[in-house]
Amino acid sequence: MKAYYFKHLLKFKVPSGTSRGVLSNKESWFIVITDKNRYGVGECSLIAGLSPDPISSYEDKLKEICNNICLGIDVLRTSLEAYPSIIFGLETAYLSFESSDPFVLMASSFTKGEKSIPINGLIWMGEQSFMKKQIKEKIESGFNCIKIKVGALNFDLECKLLKSLRLEYSSQDIEIRLDANGSFSPNSALEKLKILSNYDLHSIEQPIGTKMWDQMAFLCEKSPLAIALDEELVGLTSFEMQTKMLSLISPSYIILKPSLIGGLKACDSWIKIAESKKINWWSTSALESNVGLNAISQWVFNKGSEMKQGLGTGQLYFNNIDSPCYIDKGFLKYNPNKNWETAFFSNYIF
Repeated sequence: MKAYYFKHLLKFKVPSGTSRGVLSNKESWFIVITDKNRYGVGECSLIAGLSPDPISSYEDKLKEICNNICLGIDVLRTSLEAYPSIIFGLETAYLSFESSDPFVLMASSFTKGEKSIPINGLIWMGEQSFMKKQIKEKIESGFNCIKIKVGALNFDLECKLLKSLRLEYSSQDIEIRLDANGSFSPNSALEKLKILSNYDLHSIEQPIGTKMWDQMAFLCEKSPLAIALDEELVGLTSFEMQTKMLSLISPSYIILKPSLIGGLKACDSWIKIAESKKINWWSTSALESNVGLNAISQWVFNKGSEMKQGLGTGQLYFNNIDSPCYIDKGFLKYNPNKNWETAFFSNYIF
């Protein structure tokens, strides 16, 4: 058994705005495990300004992991607590390697093309006209749930956008989720949440920054709008700290991003705690290519969640890896009759 790694810079078709700035490209590293007769592929996804992995030692850690690939995932995981994206890439590379089909990590009626996964349509920040254009396109293409990034525009303009949307579509027609990425100040957050609740919204992700547990707990108790935690989960790796945080804050939802919180096994741990506290959850891509998206999709389908997932990012890049995953009227589907673009990995597999 051998392992290799390589870097791929994913390039956005349209620069995508968040409260942390505009993204034009995104870095992904791929781990490929091989022997004479088979191979496995996993993706380590990095988001500038968001991923907690130490960048200066990142490639050295990948090299170390690949040089010791025969030790197995359980041993290698112990040295990777600071590198959640590598854990996810390594974990899925092993799953891929151990499968009869390297891209069917968890066979199901999803990978057979018989069932699909409901997803939300993502609306990126930008000028109001640009956001309206995105919303119209998502709704016309069949989405009945959209997630809107907020926090970069003037708050009144964002409310104006939501008001115009609600005048045209009721909450029965379109479910609206917001993602503030921690952009509200603790002092003004509750008042903003009260105003936003007038627009029949499903929820808002991470209204204030992380590690302000008392303030977030206060918001979750007082807000008329349901709150979901996203970045708050990053860096909490022990069962005890995860339990303590969820017990104190008591959000309505948590958002699981395997590349940011340490892989699928870590997600399973979060789900176990959340469900014991009657907290619901959904998963979201951390802007992976179709390789990482494929792994998350197969995992989440097998979890049996009925929530709409944040897995509609496969169309963002013009140099993505062509795959059987596709979006149809607000659902992520898998076409088992379509082949993966294995030529992308040919220098490392064959």
